[in-house]
Amino acid sequence: MKIVASGILISLLVSSCTQKNQDLEYGLKYDETLRTNLNTEPPTLDWSRITDTTSAEVVSNIMDGLVAYDLNSPDMALKPALAESWEATDQAKTWTFKLRQGVKWSDGKEFTAQDVLDGWERLLNPATAAEYAYNLFSIVGAKEYNEGKLKDFSQVGVEVKDGSTLVVRLKQSKSFFPYFMTHHSTYPMRKDVVTKHGDKWTQPGNLVTLGPYNLKIWDHEKSIVLERNDSYWGEKAKTKNILMYMILETATAMALYEADKLDSLNTLPSTEMTVLEKRPDFRRAPNLYLYYYGFNTSRKPMDNVLVRKAFNHAIDKNEIVRMLATGYEPAKSWIPTGILAANDEIGLDFNVEKAKTLLDEAGYKDRSKFPRLVLSINTNEDHKRIAENVQAQLKRNLALEIEIRNEEWKVYLNTLKTNPEHIWRMGWVGDFPDPDNFMDLMTSYSDQNRTRWGNPNYDKLVEQAKSEFDPEKRKELYDQAQRIMVEVDVPVVPLYFGVQNKIIKPRVKNYPVNVLMVYRYSNVELEK
Repeated sequence: MKIVASGILISLLVSSCTQKNQDLEYGLKYDETLRTNLNTEPPTLDWSRITDTTSAEVVSNIMDGLVAYDLNSPDMALKPALAESWEATDQAKTWTFKLRQGVKWSDGKEFTAQDVLDGWERLLNPATAAEYAYNLFSIVGAKEYNEGKLKDFSQVGVEVKDGSTLVVRLKQSKSFFPYFMTHHSTYPMRKDVVTKHGDKWTQPGNLVTLGPYNLKIWDHEKSIVLERNDSYWGEKAKTKNILMYMILETATAMALYEADKLDSLNTLPSTEMTVLEKRPDFRRAPNLYLYYYGFNTSRKPMDNVLVRKAFNHAIDKNEIVRMLATGYEPAKSWIPTGILAANDEIGLDFNVEKAKTLLDEAGYKDRSKFPRLVLSINTNEDHKRIAENVQAQLKRNLALEIEIRNEEWKVYLNTLKTNPEHIWRMGWVGDFPDPDNFMDLMTSYSDQNRTRWGNPNYDKLVEQAKSEFDPEKRKELYDQAQRIMVEVDVPVVPLYFGVQNKIIKPRVKNYPVNVLMVYRYSNVELEK
């Protein structure tokens, strides 16, 4: 988002009426509207192509999948959504989903099993170039269809029986397969809408959805308005409107929250955390979140594993966490605390002397001969603080100079996809509470793996773990795979495992706080 956008927002919001009974922007009523902050413009609302949490937050309120999370359950248990039931047979290699009848899209058209097939075909179609296509690669023929080796989608292992029963055949057993049905990438799709409107199918007036809210307004670079879907098949949303602003600067968002122009903030300024955490409206909760730096292993000198190891040993993660003062946990392994196979004994320790020795062995005893590197981040105050800390540590510990380069979110994502810099930052919020979601991310066939690194032994271990039912054996497989990634090949630098820090106005009841940071607002109530 351009910085000027926040200036416009300040002008609009501060000058708007402060009386709680008067209208907000877009003619919305204060007592009918939850006001949140998305931080930035969603790159897309095309759920086959979404790769970021901002876009996913919007879509999770306007669409449903076959399965949903029970947000009131402490362990994020699954519950029926567009599928009213499901069962596994053949040792979890065949999954049968019974689809809900009588559900209508927002334009009144009946939801059918064909909509699910259309959504999955589009996700897997090579022309879509969907980075989350690998979510369905466990289905017979799915990977081959995505790679163009199989041309006929009817040969992929999914079929409709009796008009409302979906039968899915997997290549191997997978006990956690229903988790994928909660993810936006597997949502049903109206093929006729996409065909009719082309690239504009996600715009208000064109977009057709199945969720508790409809997309009413998309005021680009400024805000999104969602309006309750009164024809929704399930329990109707308790709050009529969701007004989602796009305010990048955390200090600006804080000022607007204090001025009662926002009801919640999910991103807080770390520089003020010691004060904020003492407030009565402050909430801290665990989540499954990994913050890391990746290396472009196809670029010199990051193609040298000794250099990558040296950088890992030279960065003190504890120093970063102390600077942020946010309750984060320093990370050296890949799987976050709170799920199976989390192991803080795996990974490289902070060791400056070891880092220096490795850099010498890599051929850079004369540090002046080391090429100048670029560390890329997306525009954000905390990302900048972390990058500057890492920049200072590498200068102090290895006598190396690196340049920090920042880009707006949409531009940054495209850069990562097409031509990543030497080092780049990224975070990963768990899509479901299983280690596969974190380990599959770094397989050689994952489009989310932007390091240009791949290891067939790593891939094999991750695939074996998918179909292993014994938790201890799964853990052993993931331990081996983690060691390959963060101790042997080292295409990444895990920095910390996160927690959620947020503030929520007292008038807001049932605000969604969960380990997966699923911001589904349909159960939120506003105190009158």
